[in-house]
Amino acid sequence: MNISSKTDAGIPSLYAWLEMQQTAIAPLRIAIGGVKSLLDTPLNPINQTLFARSMSATCELLERATRPYKNPTWKIHVKTDDGERIIAEPVVIWEKPFCKLLHFERSSSKLYPQLLIVAPMSGHHATLLRGTVERLLPNHDVYITDWIDARLVPLSEGTFDLDDYIDYIAAMLRLLGADTHVIAVCQPAVPVLAAVSLMEEDNDPSAPMSMTLMGGPIDPRANPTAVNRLAHRKGIEWFARHAIHTVPASYPGAGRRVYPGFAQLAGFLALNFDRHVSAHHALFMNLVRGDSESAGRHRKFYDEYFAVMDITADFYLQTVDTIFIKHALAEGEMLHRGRLVRPNCIRRVALLTVEGEKDDITGLGQTEAAHRLCSAIPGEWKMHHVQKGVGHYGVFSGARFRDEIAPRIARFVRLHATPRSPRRWTANSSSRFIASSTRVTVARRPFPKHLSTAQRHRRDAPPNGRVEGGNP
Repeated sequence: MNISSKTDAGIPSLYAWLEMQQTAIAPLRIAIGGVKSLLDTPLNPINQTLFARSMSATCELLERATRPYKNPTWKIHVKTDDGERIIAEPVVIWEKPFCKLLHFERSSSKLYPQLLIVAPMSGHHATLLRGTVERLLPNHDVYITDWIDARLVPLSEGTFDLDDYIDYIAAMLRLLGADTHVIAVCQPAVPVLAAVSLMEEDNDPSAPMSMTLMGGPIDPRANPTAVNRLAHRKGIEWFARHAIHTVPASYPGAGRRVYPGFAQLAGFLALNFDRHVSAHHALFMNLVRGDSESAGRHRKFYDEYFAVMDITADFYLQTVDTIFIKHALAEGEMLHRGRLVRPNCIRRVALLTVEGEKDDITGLGQTEAAHRLCSAIPGEWKMHHVQKGVGHYGVFSGARFRDEIAPRIARFVRLHATPRSPRRWTANSSSRFIASSTRVTVARRPFPKHLSTAQRHRRDAPPNGRVEGGNP
């Protein structure tokens, strides 16, 4: 589906103009950094005066307001309940032009439930879920999707839309096997539900054992937010004209039509503009007072928050049109490559939905709607949780997530997990399974709890089936 081809790009030069602006102010940013260094050096006799600290804080805010933010590294440092220290850098075990599947390796030989976290493709990098990974890693074998910045993908790699997204999820689930539990954080709730629906309708043996949908717009008609109302009021043609831009020549993806990260970030900031202004005023005051701990927490959050990525125009527009304008999934009319998506075909996958009481992006009831659509799942396999006192980001990060939501997810996963044989990905072995295909052929098998011991061992062996090209 190529909605973006129906209209002009709107303002194709805006992206290039912003790039030129960044280049033009680079010398100023360097000069500001130099002034800050002079003010902060211990050799400066006035570096502890109120004037010097105020000027230094001003320089930092100016530098941060004008710098480009790069994709942060993971830097996972976790201590488990049994004393194991996990210092993990993820290993790529599967790769396509627009996504990598990462595995967080650990030295422990203990077996843990296998967890696939599907990160949102909505402007931020997967590292936004660092806190989610850190909290779930001690008791799970964690994998996560790492979506690629569209401006870095050459035009020769082709297009990427919502149908491709669903294909990618299905391919990863087939790679990991039937003993996998999948978590969709925010935006991917819809494509994850669609992928599992299609796999269950096909009686695919690699369907996950459970899926957890967190703050996702399954039915945006339920308690619509400002985001939902904007999409419905403007219509898809408006978004195609005003939200889509062309990647400039300075990037590998030059010429690709995208929804730019800077536009998405502007939307994020506009939703809670006063809160962000207050946060930066607090940073200034903390720098003047010398409160390095509070300033460090601010830097850590906003270094992540301001690091954004571009999304392909095809994916963005198809998502807006399908989910937020036509409400196709909730209406029972969503198609995947011409095939109807039927959530009522899901019968072997347990369902947990999580919502935030104060979520101003995905309103209460929008994610819970999955229970109505997945009518064939037994009632005892369904669970819904509304977290009091949290907004959208509190659903997957922060103290409430660590102390209340994550333990519920862990209990739900354990309740619907079956024993499995060891299956570890290592830096040496995983390279054998990195493939440019979207499909790994495996032997079909019945619902996991009916497997014999011999069948379980065959199921849990590393995938050695034939690799095929094309979409699943």
